[in-house]
Amino acid sequence: MVSRNFKNVLVVSIGFLSLFTAYGGLQSLQSSLNAEQGMGVASLSVIYASIIISSMFLPPIMIKNLGCKWTIVVGMACYVSYSFGNLYPGWYTLIPTSVILGLGGSPLWSAKCAYLTHLWEPPGRRRGQTGLGHHQPVLRHLLLHLPARLPCGETMSSLIFGQEPKLGRSTSDFNSNSTTSRPAQSLVWTLVRIVGVLAILIVAIFLAKHRPGTGQPVSVGTVNRSAHTFMATFRLLKDWRLLTLIPLTMYSGFEQSFLSGEYTQGPKQLNPCNYVTCALGIHFVGFIMMCFGAANSLCSFLFGRLARYTGRAALFFFAALTNFACILALLFWRPHPDDLPVFFVFPALWGMADAIWQTQTNALYGILFPRHKEAAFANYRMWESLGFVIAFAYSTFLCLEYKLYILLAVLLLTLLTYPIVEYHEHKHPTPPIEEGTYTSGRKQVQENDKDVICQTHL
Repeated sequence: MVSRNFKNVLVVSIGFLSLFTAYGGLQSLQSSLNAEQGMGVASLSVIYASIIISSMFLPPIMIKNLGCKWTIVVGMACYVSYSFGNLYPGWYTLIPTSVILGLGGSPLWSAKCAYLTHLWEPPGRRRGQTGLGHHQPVLRHLLLHLPARLPCGETMSSLIFGQEPKLGRSTSDFNSNSTTSRPAQSLVWTLVRIVGVLAILIVAIFLAKHRPGTGQPVSVGTVNRSAHTFMATFRLLKDWRLLTLIPLTMYSGFEQSFLSGEYTQGPKQLNPCNYVTCALGIHFVGFIMMCFGAANSLCSFLFGRLARYTGRAALFFFAALTNFACILALLFWRPHPDDLPVFFVFPALWGMADAIWQTQTNALYGILFPRHKEAAFANYRMWESLGFVIAFAYSTFLCLEYKLYILLAVLLLTLLTYPIVEYHEHKHPTPPIEEGTYTSGRKQVQENDKDVICQTHL
């Protein structure tokens, strides 16, 4: 039983690693690869808008009707459709495939979490079968977090585009109106045509089926449950604590979109010179995002355990101070190819701070709303995705300086609203209803983190 479960775990992990090797590189390159008329960042904005919609309705319906395995396959196909949309980029290909990706993204991650949860807690465990229970602490982090965070796609994109050393670099002085050249179409084909399809084939052929519940087609009860979740999501907005957390949650979307959509972006009319693509070339984007991903993965693992000793508040303020210092530095820094180490310092610091925003915000939602977790995390996904949507939407219309000011303003608003919730929780702790999810003074225990981590990838 153990060997079969491990086989299925490895199939899921390899499939997701392959999928995000193809998608991760494209996502980090959108602002540079499809910079014409802001197509790249517009497509990212559409993706997150679609995720908001799909997360409300589609996951329970698709999982009930198709089962976890085929929901994963369909979700992966949605991601691959976006990759193929980049082969012939244009509004008529990028926007429709962005909608498809967004609609499939939420069911994909929900099905993966449901499938792995089934492997962790198999029904036969009560009859003496061990399943994967004794491996849970390590497996949860490795299988739910790392496959999407490992910077394999970014590494591949830099190695491929590095075949043309001057690719994407400004054709004129850094402070003047400059342009970047689009990579040869054959290089884009190399990046996307094989790896994403391979992920679908791995899961479709080797993953064992698992259908939760009775295995019958979608029922009226399943649809009613989706409608109930949708209504409960907005009913929870009556809780003032959730309203106060909105700036913190949206900032998570703003700060992630800034690094992938602005820091790596090539020059355009309103921003004749941004940072990476302008000064170093598009082939450095992958290496920069690889630095961010590595710092993010490592610090997510470390800060999740450090929080037990420092508490959430100390980590939140440390992340805010890090982002504040980076924003001020970016306002005054004028990038130049000779400053190569500096280009990597910013994403490393940004990844460290983002690890805190991700792990601790998810933990905070789980602790504050233990009786309404599904609605609480639906709100988390909705407001974070809205931050992505807004940031990517104004990317084409505002200059870089204004974007940094907006990011700084949202950060300062977060520093005003978050302490109110933390102080109230300190004075009036929310009583837990599940063993292993509680706070005691400065100590934080997150034994039930599989529900929390599942929310971080949407």
